Amino acid sequence: MSELPTPAATPAAIVDALKTVAGNPPKVRASFAKGRCVRGTYTPSDRAAEVTRSLSFTRPSRVLARFSVGGGNPDVADTSNFVLRGFSFRLGDDAHRSDILVESAPVHFARTLDQMLAFLKARIPGADGKPDMAKVKAYSAANPETLNQASYIAARRLPGSFAGTTYWGVHAFPATSAKGETRFIKFKLAPVGGDITLGEDEAGAKSADFLHKDLAQRIAAGDVRLNVMALLDRPGDPVMDVTLRWPDEDNREEVRLGTIVITGLEANDACDRSIFDPANLADGIGHPPDEIFAARRAAYNNSLAKRR
Repeated sequence: MSELPTPAATPAAIVDALKTVAGNPPKVRASFAKGRCVRGTYTPSDRAAEVTRSLSFTRPSRVLARFSVGGGNPDVADTSNFVLRGFSFRLGDDAHRSDILVESAPVHFARTLDQMLAFLKARIPGADGKPDMAKVKAYSAANPETLNQASYIAARRLPGSFAGTTYWGVHAFPATSAKGETRFIKFKLAPVGGDITLGEDEAGAKSADFLHKDLAQRIAAGDVRLNVMALLDRPGDPVMDVTLRWPDEDNREEVRLGTIVITGLEANDACDRSIFDPANLADGIGHPPDEIFAARRAAYNNSLAKRR
């Protein structure tokens, strides 16, 4: 008798695997568990409507946001260079709200849910608390695109500030302009003062929570500003595969949609009692067509239910 096929991965299975890899810490996010809730303002540029008619991006608004460190361990050190930095933000009013999630690498680590689940299962710790590196290497060799994100992180110095990190949206969003023209864009958040990074010696002298302390100091000094950029597509760009960058992506035409200024720390509960819902997009920004994005809403709600 032939074996039954393995069921396709589900968002709930992904959340379970993320938490298992992290050691199942209770009442925290399955990913980007360590973070800091903040508030601020968004001011659109005079070119925003060229890219999108979305009232989230073409009108000034208040901002609720969260800076974070990747992975499901809420005690991960800010000095870890093996995990991403993240930024989630909410723009607009109740009628025209958009939630955008960006991270410190321009690609995701898996193209499909099945690939994502297999990637995580290969990294589940054994009885000694460590993953089986032979399994990890075998999986990576068979799925080399799942190393694109880790390779990007490894090639860069340690982020020295949440406020001095470039964040990327890995998905291709269909954006419709004020003229009714639709094209794909990728979001990029660029720190106004440029990237701040640390060498090995500098990083070694930092505390486990140095990013969070630095953030509080910079907010007090009025020094946390991020430009919200839209990278514009070209014909033939891979819009379905989130493990791939667009060709020559670093030299793309980009439009500044507006600027976020973080004005204060917010009680973490303001960010933790709900989710930044990636499917929550005001008219003018559509849902990306890739499989990973389609699963995110269910996964985030599942994670919220578990941590409650």
